[in-house]
Amino acid sequence: MPVAIAVLPQPPLLVPALCGDAAVETEGLREAVGTAVAALAEHADTWVAVGADPGGRRTVAPGTRGTFAGYGRDVPVALPGGDGGGDGGDTAADEGAELPLPLLVAAWATAGAPVASVRGELVAPDAPTAECLALGAELAGEQVGLLVVGDGAAKHAQKAPGGFDPRAEAFDTVVAAAFDRADPAGLAGLDPAAAAALWAAGRAPWQVLAGAADGRSWTAAHRHTSMPYGVAYHVAVWEPA
Repeated sequence: MPVAIAVLPQPPLLVPALCGDAAVETEGLREAVGTAVAALAEHADTWVAVGADPGGRRTVAPGTRGTFAGYGRDVPVALPGGDGGGDGGDTAADEGAELPLPLLVAAWATAGAPVASVRGELVAPDAPTAECLALGAELAGEQVGLLVVGDGAAKHAQKAPGGFDPRAEAFDTVVAAAFDRADPAGLAGLDPAAAAALWAAGRAPWQVLAGAADGRSWTAAHRHTSMPYGVAYHVAVWEPA
């Protein structure tokens, strides 16, 4: 069972070198992310980072490098740990690998933190709930810090990336309530079709969290939700109750 769980969003604008004029609007979000990372590091120095990527289900080894160049500036990062090699199976090796966005953010967020190793576990954005819960159940056997990365709905305003959808508010209200109550069942109950329609990239990773957290009582030790530019960004830390 994870010793603690942290939830982060994945906007590249978290990175100061990339945020430009968004620095003021995202300052509170960046502080909340820093608090969550520090809290998780107090519980464990070996982490598993979970995110969604169109490349589908795979494991990414500690030490894998990447860059935010595709998001406007070449800011290199690496997952902590590793020896520069893979295991020859489904694990992405360090050399030549490209970290997808959730793991780029995980690598950036852990830079400078007292974390010895971070392994990535990726799922497809449209992975069925049952598949996500099953992966979470597998991860439940590991005594690690669980870092879960993904955004809420991207349709909270006309100028949001996906435009405005009135269903976005209700969707992220449910998500925020589940994080506030440290309620895995609330996350497990999210509708994949609704999440996809709202461009909510966090749905599949959050349901992996639900599978990993099931069977234990948790308390929400840290919470933040904000919606700059019409996208919902949730930050949370769950600790065993």
